Amino acid sequence: MKKTGTILIIGTIVVLFLASMLWLWSKNSEDPIVYKTEKPSVETIIKKTVATGSIVPKEEVLIKPNISGIIDEIFVEAGDIIERGDLIAKVKVVPNVSSLSSAQNNINAVRTQVETARLALENQKSIYNRQKELFEKGVISANEFDTAQLSYNQAQQRFKQEQVGLNGAIQNYDIVKTGTSRGLGATANTEIRATVAGMVLDIPVKTGNQVIESNNFNDGTTIATLADVDKMIFEGKVDESEVGKITENLPLEITVGAIENKKFDAILDYIAPKGVSENGAIQFEIKGTLNKKDTTFIRAGLSANASIILARADSVLCLKEALIQYDPKTQAPFIEVAVGDQKFERREIELGISDGINVEIKKGVSKEDEVKVWNIIKAAPEFGKN
Repeated sequence: MKKTGTILIIGTIVVLFLASMLWLWSKNSEDPIVYKTEKPSVETIIKKTVATGSIVPKEEVLIKPNISGIIDEIFVEAGDIIERGDLIAKVKVVPNVSSLSSAQNNINAVRTQVETARLALENQKSIYNRQKELFEKGVISANEFDTAQLSYNQAQQRFKQEQVGLNGAIQNYDIVKTGTSRGLGATANTEIRATVAGMVLDIPVKTGNQVIESNNFNDGTTIATLADVDKMIFEGKVDESEVGKITENLPLEITVGAIENKKFDAILDYIAPKGVSENGAIQFEIKGTLNKKDTTFIRAGLSANASIILARADSVLCLKEALIQYDPKTQAPFIEVAVGDQKFERREIELGISDGINVEIKKGVSKEDEVKVWNIIKAAPEFGKN
């Protein structure tokens, strides 16, 4: 039994030894790793963040009526270029029965006042004529005549005021009934005119629609939207993780989805001081004024992306981010530079800005250096093969 056990142990040791030798032989027979190298290149590196939004006019003017009624006629359509004062639409007034009755009663009341003032004037005129004759004959004093003349003048003034009031009451009645009155001319509020020059962006009403006047208690119905399409802005939002990186007056590169192969320059001139929660994330509104150097027409409301340029380095020596190594203890960046056939030396470097792919090299490398590609990425195996 002892002899059999000894033979088994010796046999096991021999098998393990042979297996070890076979493994070492297979490892030594493998091809050694051959590292590739890359040279630095001269590139322009732009560090940026992206915001999504749309192109909108810098200022939009909403045209609203000064009187309620029904749209009788519309003279413009979306896309028209109009000047200040151009006629946009006409409103037909549907009189309110209560207001009309009140205006009529006011006319009647004022007419009564006018008649009273007329009778008082005629009475004062008779008194004035008698006092004048007596004064000319020397029967009454000058003071008595002056008093009669003053009363006559006051009666004339009162009568004129009441006539003006009657005209105003009649004019108010006409406005309540028709929306305009004789003598108003261009100020007739049934005519809706442009308050600014620009392009008509939208006509949200149609002929026959009822509109409500704009006053202190009601915004009123919008009849037209006007804007200067030569003054457009980008309006978008950035995430709270990016808002700390941006400041006002940074340059923007605007790309519009509907306009291919075009970029528009802009300047970031507004960052909202307060964020808004959207889908669980805090978003901050930003605005940038476009600097249109060509005649490309940008329609209001088009979706766009803004690349906010945080930093830029033109024509600088750079390497791919993947070639940079970092010391495990100090986290200082370094590279390995070829000094012979598959021989490399470590070299400390100073980094500049990065765009996520390339990084600026400020110190530690020259344009002719061969930099080791140390993190070799193996190709993924083809489907169906081991």
